[in-house]
Amino acid sequence: QVQLVESGGGLVRAGGSLRLSCSSSGSTFSSFGIGWFRQAPGKERDFVAAVNWIGGNTFYADSVKGRFTVSRDNAVNTVFLQMDSLKPEDTAVYYCAADPSHRYFDTFYSSEGRYHHWGQGTQVTVSS
Repeated sequence: QVQLVESGGGLVRAGGSLRLSCSSSGSTFSSFGIGWFRQAPGKERDFVAAVNWIGGNTFYADSVKGRFTVSRDNAVNTVFLQMDSLKPEDTAVYYCAADPSHRYFDTFYSSEGRYHHWGQGTQVTVSS
């Protein structure tokens, strides 16, 4: 059973920064593609960013490109989401998810259905 734990959420003013972490105790974490998604109140869950299992390829939603950076450190089984220049519209619950399949990850990284394991989410609130 793969368990993912997000941390690092909180309240920040517009223009500020936060760094989210997604950690797992599983030995297979380094073989998973990892995606970040977010869900704002009353809205559907949307793709934010993803990194493949090697860490060489990263992907972003247009709304966060240039402001968010996803990275991973497989030595400590952790994926990070550095969020800079935060805006009130970034307010949401942020989830990380793991994809155990390597097939076509670099093409379909934003598809929720390929992610088999999800964390419980961490709240990010950006005040204006």
